[in-house]
Amino acid sequence: MNMTRYKLTGLLAALLLLAGCSQEEETLPNQRNSIVSFLTSTHAPQLISDEAVAESPDENPPFYTAKGNTVYRYISNYYDSGRASRAEVKSGSRVSITFRAYVFSMRNITDSDMPFFTNDPDLEQALYEAGLTPGVWKFEPMELTLGQSGIIKGLELALLGCRQGDEVECYMTYNMAYGDTNFATIPRESAVAIFFTVNGVD
Repeated sequence: MNMTRYKLTGLLAALLLLAGCSQEEETLPNQRNSIVSFLTSTHAPQLISDEAVAESPDENPPFYTAKGNTVYRYISNYYDSGRASRAEVKSGSRVSITFRAYVFSMRNITDSDMPFFTNDPDLEQALYEAGLTPGVWKFEPMELTLGQSGIIKGLELALLGCRQGDEVECYMTYNMAYGDTNFATIPRESAVAIFFTVNGVD
């Protein structure tokens, strides 16, 4: 009798583990597909992949770059004159950024959307009025060293190759952000969008 109970318990545990793996195997591809669909159809402006730029009839087509097939980056000022001469973010670079982080629901993020985390001083007063406790967040540029600062993997991938002055949108699957960790402000397995400006690169 006890042996049968152990076998049933083991079988149930294996089934639960299999169901968890199956759900993860579905969630990631679904998020990737949804992000690409958003970028190429709903995003303003509509984007093409960086691989399709050479075939585009447009002179300066807006495009996104996929980083590891899980992080998608759009640099809005990519075609600015002089951009190529600005300092580039590389592994080990000391970088200063101003950012806004959002739970991403596969729709355009507007000024009326409030981030779940930010250091943007333009939002400081509005966040205090919405109930943020003063002093909880710092509203000054974030200083970090790529490869040493312990930032989320998706943001690190999105920063690589950016240049000083870049204005960037990055969209990432949940495993590149906070994984399946539960936070009060972030539903489990949420896709995340981070908008950031590269203030400086050393």
